[in-house]
Amino acid sequence: MTKEAVTGKVFDAATLRRIIEQVRPYRLRFVMTGLLVLVLSGMVWIRPALIRLAVDEAIPAGDHQYLLQIFGGVVGLLVFEALLQFRVTYMANWVAQSVSLDLRSKLFEHVAKFRLRYFDKTPVGTLVTRHVSDIDGIANVFSNGILNAVGDILALFVVIGTMIWVDWQLTLMVLSPIPVLLFATRIFQKVIKKAFIDVRNEVSRMNEFVQEHVTGMHIVQAFGREKREAAEFSKINASHRDANIRSIWAFSVFFPLVELLSATSVAILLWWGMHDVLVDRMTLGILLQFILYVFMLYRPIRQLADRFNVLQMGIVNSDRVFKLLAKEEGMPDPQSDEVPDFRGEIEFENVWFAYEGEQWVLKDVSFKIAAGQKVAFVGATGAGKSTIINLLTRFYAHQKGTIRIDGVDISTLSLSILRSQVGVVLQDVFLFSDDLINNVTMYNKGYTQNDLDAAANAVGASEFIQRLPEGWKQNVRERGAVLSVGQRQLIAFMRAYLAAPKILVLDEATSSIDSESELLIQRATDRITEGRTSLIVAHRLSTIRDADSIFVMEKGCIVQQGSHESLILEDGVYRDLNHMQMGTGSEAGSLGLNE
Repeated sequence: MTKEAVTGKVFDAATLRRIIEQVRPYRLRFVMTGLLVLVLSGMVWIRPALIRLAVDEAIPAGDHQYLLQIFGGVVGLLVFEALLQFRVTYMANWVAQSVSLDLRSKLFEHVAKFRLRYFDKTPVGTLVTRHVSDIDGIANVFSNGILNAVGDILALFVVIGTMIWVDWQLTLMVLSPIPVLLFATRIFQKVIKKAFIDVRNEVSRMNEFVQEHVTGMHIVQAFGREKREAAEFSKINASHRDANIRSIWAFSVFFPLVELLSATSVAILLWWGMHDVLVDRMTLGILLQFILYVFMLYRPIRQLADRFNVLQMGIVNSDRVFKLLAKEEGMPDPQSDEVPDFRGEIEFENVWFAYEGEQWVLKDVSFKIAAGQKVAFVGATGAGKSTIINLLTRFYAHQKGTIRIDGVDISTLSLSILRSQVGVVLQDVFLFSDDLINNVTMYNKGYTQNDLDAAANAVGASEFIQRLPEGWKQNVRERGAVLSVGQRQLIAFMRAYLAAPKILVLDEATSSIDSESELLIQRATDRITEGRTSLIVAHRLSTIRDADSIFVMEKGCIVQQGSHESLILEDGVYRDLNHMQMGTGSEAGSLGLNE
């Protein structure tokens, strides 16, 4: 993965402004929370002042009633502050979680529109980190960052202002260590930002590795790679630990320094103040008040380091999230309310396509398929069969030529309209960890149970569904782990049957199943292709003998076209493929015929 560069900026105001913009829908509650924070910060001077009155006036006069009133005032003030703090904490976290909800939904919706080319190049773990950890970091800016930082800064000004008002000379003496603290804070800021970027990089690496290897654990185990992959994970884990230790090291130096400077201020205060108390230039109450103010002064400074931690992490996280939101990786999607009257005629005219640069996968491909025809594409691995399907569904955009459906250039159709008319059944059927109903309907609530039963009967899936312990309510687990390959294929057929598209694409639908399941899939294929334009990508020629037309592809070009009977009479690629499969049976797939 690509590591984030350190910009050199300790505080990125532009990014922080963009973070704050996310709170706009909740600005009233955010402003109210901010006002409560200001009230809390503005009250910090009161308790030490009340204690000074008790020491200087109530206790020397022996006025128990006055002392009791002061005590009641302190207790009442503590209760009021606790209630305000509860409200601030609740409202700040409510705003934070609401922003997190909106931003996470916005990011997922944005990424869901990206071209498949982006997902080919981007590890899934990186996107998981952006959607989960990084947005949690942004939420922390509102729950434990910016408002609290403002409150701490205001508390500093209130405390320092009160100290100056009480005794400006003593205040200057007490604040003498502050320049050292400011210099140390500046260094701390620079060190901690780089440490946080390193931490986020290592979190992304770990997420990528875990996601990839847990998904492919059967391959790891099949090749006996458990120890080797565990060792590799240990290296990544150690890098993650080291990055966190670097950030902890900065805090372990900074916090003791704050404590040392705080103790220095108290020592100066005691040395100077006790002398003034002894010569009656200062009361004991004022000295005690100043001691309390010193602790109040350094506590916000130390807390500011924590707030800065949250803000820095939030800025690093948001920079990653906003960069992803700014990516223009989506397929151009013209919007139109007019839905064409699709019949299913398909035309490729001089189409060229390359995944990278000018490494052409399709080269000047042209063909026309009449509405309602069943056609097949065959050829060796890399010939370009599946690429034609990807271009027809606009998962990828071709560089040259034109693709039309019913005479309409597909680049002028909205993706939702186009894909509602093109049903796809892939070789690798992806199922979600959910019940069978949601996997078949793809969470479309418009289908009834009668619709589901009709789809199951149509593709021959009723028998296996009835055998499931919970029937339609059966959770198929991640990627359909409780189902066989053939059963997963039947679910994909049911999806296509319910969608009732004008064009149906079957991409290697029988390449990974046994002969018994193949017969079942073949019957389902015959049923759902009836009456609609069908494109079948296949490596088993026995499954496409009844196709109206067969396109034979080689190195990105269509080299032959015709029916099964006519092609086997020609001296060419198709006859070679047919002879090879007739001679080797199921071993054909190992000879590079599947794509």
